[in-house]
Amino acid sequence: MYVILVYDVNQKRVAKMLKLCRRYLHWIQNSVFEGELTEVQLKELLHEARNFMKMQEDSLIVFQSRDQRWLEKEIIGLDKNQLDAFL
Repeated sequence: MYVILVYDVNQKRVAKMLKLCRRYLHWIQNSVFEGELTEVQLKELLHEARNFMKMQEDSLIVFQSRDQRWLEKEIIGLDKNQLDAFL
C-alpha cells in the first residue's frame, strides 16, 4: 500500500520519530514521509512510534492508498526530495 505519514511531536521526540520514519519511508518535507509499505511494515512502524509518543501531546496521521497511481500529487515550489533522480 502507498502511505503518506505526517507527524507533529514534541521537540524532545522529533529526532526519534524522524529516525523511525526514515527506516520505513522516504522523507519529502519537514515531518512528512511517503512510500510503499506492507501492512506488517505499517503495523511495526506504528507500534514503535506508540512506544515513545505521548498521546496527550503528539500526533501521527497516516493516509493510505492501494497504490501511488491513485494519488495525484502536485509540487509547487522546491521539491525537497526528488526520488525520480535515482536509478
